[in-house]
Amino acid sequence: MAIIIQITPKYEFKVPVYAKCISPDVFDGKGLEEISKLRVLEGNRNRTLGDLFDIKLKDKDDAETIIHLLGSFIKVREIGANMTRGKIIIDGDVGMHLGEGMSGGEIIVNGYADSWAGGAMKGGRIEIKGSAGDYIGAPYRGSKEGMRGGTIIVHGDAGREVGCLMMGGLIRIYGSVKHFVGIDMLDGTIVVHGDSAGKAGGGMRGGRIIICGYIPSILPTFTIEDIRPSVNIDGEKISGPFYRFIGDMADKGEGRLFISKNKNPHLSFYEKYL
Repeated sequence: MAIIIQITPKYEFKVPVYAKCISPDVFDGKGLEEISKLRVLEGNRNRTLGDLFDIKLKDKDDAETIIHLLGSFIKVREIGANMTRGKIIIDGDVGMHLGEGMSGGEIIVNGYADSWAGGAMKGGRIEIKGSAGDYIGAPYRGSKEGMRGGTIIVHGDAGREVGCLMMGGLIRIYGSVKHFVGIDMLDGTIVVHGDSAGKAGGGMRGGRIIICGYIPSILPTFTIEDIRPSVNIDGEKISGPFYRFIGDMADKGEGRLFISKNKNPHLSFYEKYL
C-alpha cells in the first residue's frame, strides 16, 4: 500500500545535510521505523533521518507515494535524487541538487529552490512556485551530460547558466534570468517570460531559447535569420513578433534564439541584414 510521509526538521541546520534517501523510490514498502533509520550526512557526521527530522506516516489507498516536507529545507541537499515515481511536496525553501537525475514523478516547491534544481534530470516534473538559484537543469562541473528530458517550471526568477549543457526537455522561467541562459545547449527548449541579463545561448549547438522580455545585446557569434510572428511550445502559441537568430557560430551551432521584437527596439538595426 502506498503511503503519505510528513517530514519536519527538528531544528535549524547550520551545515549542509545530504539526504538523497528522501525519495518515493526509497520510502516505498518501508514502515516508519525503517524510514527513520535511513542514513544521512549532517556535515561530515553520519546521522539517521529520525535524528534530524520528525516523521509521520499514514497509509492511503492511492497508488502514488507522497512525501510532504514542512519547514525550511534550505540546507538539505539531494532531495528526490534519481527518483522515478511518486510525488514530493515541499512547503518551504529547499537546498541544492533537488531532483538531481530524476526520471519520473513530480516535485512541487512552495518556496525557493537553491542551485542545480533538476540537475541532469531525464524525466518527470519539477515546479518551483518561488525563485530558483543558478544552474537549473545543469550537470556537475566537468560533466557534459545536462538535462535530457522532463519539465522544470520556475514561477519566479532564476540565476546564472539555466539549462547549461541541456540535451532535451523543457525549462520554463516566468521571471527573469541572469547571464548565460542555455550555455553550451545541445537540444531542448528554454522559455524565459521575463528579462535576460545577457550572453544568452553562448556555445549552444542546438535547441531553442525564447526570451519574451528585454536582453541588453546578442552575442556577436549569432546571426539573424528572420522575424517570426509567434513561437509554438508543446502546442501553445506564444505571441511575438520575435527576432530569430542562429548560433552559436563560434561552435558551428544551429541553435535558435528567439528574442521579443517589441521589448527590444534597440535590436532593430539587425533588420537591415534580412
